[in-house]
Amino acid sequence: MNLMTVFFLQAPAAGPDGSMMWIMLIAMFAIMYFFMIRPQNKKQKEIANFRKSLQVNQKVITAGGIHGIIKEINDNDVVLEIASNVKSILTRIPFLPLLLMQTVVRLLNKQM
Repeated sequence: MNLMTVFFLQAPAAGPDGSMMWIMLIAMFAIMYFFMIRPQNKKQKEIANFRKSLQVNQKVITAGGIHGIIKEINDNDVVLEIASNVKSILTRIPFLPLLLMQTVVRLLNKQM
């Protein structure tokens, strides 16, 4: 027997088990769900609850940065008083909680 026949007669090396690949794949999806998808859904629910709880004479900040006081609430839009006798009609979507925006401003001021 020469060296080539000995080399080809050896048993093939055992590869990784297929079930281990599936376990790792499921683990990756579970990690993605708990660290990315679940917190995003929770945040969306909080914002939706805030939009439902808008009240007249509440101070708000729009997503565009406009500060104002809510004067009237309809089904799909809100009348926002920006200054005395200056009113603007906006959809309900762009409102952020004032407390959230104040927290962001404080964090930005600390970094500067």
